Amino acid sequence: MTVVETPADTVELTEPVIHDEDGPGMSWSGRIMLMVPTLVLAVFFLGPFALMLRTSFYRRIQGGFYEPAFVLESWSRLGSDFYIDRALFSLRICLFVAAVTVMFAFPFTWFLTRMKARYQVPLLIMILAALTLSEVIVAFAWDLILGRASGISNIMVWLGLMSEPQSYTPGYWAVCIGLAYIAFPYCVLTLYPALSRIDRELTEASETLGASPLRTFFNVVVPLSRTNLVAAFLMVFVFTLGSYIIGQVLGRPEHWTLSVFISDQATYNSNVPFAAAIAMFLTAVSLAIVGVTTWLGSRQGRARQKAVAV
Repeated sequence: MTVVETPADTVELTEPVIHDEDGPGMSWSGRIMLMVPTLVLAVFFLGPFALMLRTSFYRRIQGGFYEPAFVLESWSRLGSDFYIDRALFSLRICLFVAAVTVMFAFPFTWFLTRMKARYQVPLLIMILAALTLSEVIVAFAWDLILGRASGISNIMVWLGLMSEPQSYTPGYWAVCIGLAYIAFPYCVLTLYPALSRIDRELTEASETLGASPLRTFFNVVVPLSRTNLVAAFLMVFVFTLGSYIIGQVLGRPEHWTLSVFISDQATYNSNVPFAAAIAMFLTAVSLAIVGVTTWLGSRQGRARQKAVAV
């Protein structure tokens, strides 16, 4: 509003204000930058996804070949008791590994963010260095560590804690350890940005009011990081659900997840349609779990906001 004063009177000139109901428009450069990742996602994810879905309905021909068709042979076989049991086992072990990994990674990351830079940087470098190891190297390294010939049991015998060395691989717990090991660095890097942004004054205020560091951790830090905990949990779950070398090397056939059977059907049995059907089923299950968890988290978040508003 512009005010013009004259000796006789005061005249108010109101400037028209234009309101854009749709908000500011996006520039062409912004649209192009948004289109590039969208195009990459469509080409390298949705394209193979559609191709795999189509292949799952193909008819297998003896000799390792298949022909275009629309048959439900692979999907009907996937509904057998054996593969349903393998699917439930895959979900159980991956959910368990995700919970254990987050349980150890969250306090580790929290204390990492509270360290001084001269101690924090070397630990971050070690975590990043662990990401350079392939899953094959990790699997065979843990096979040696948990084995009988040169594993950890030999150290326990040398310390007098055991009478003779034992082999812990192949086994269920060996698979869990291997999966947790490869997922731990990713979980830490997922939690690190959010935990590093927590204001130190919040924890200091809690301790000033008489709370112990342990109580401060559970009553202040954990509630503030609830969303990030769910995100880290889902990331570890999806990541371990797609791992197949760890289960194949460190586990027995009864410890194999569906990812191992996908590789087995495509490579050794040359049954590509059935492998595609298993992969589609595994993808659908993982997306459903992620979707339900995200929906429940957003629903709880809205409920808390309403409670605070009231």
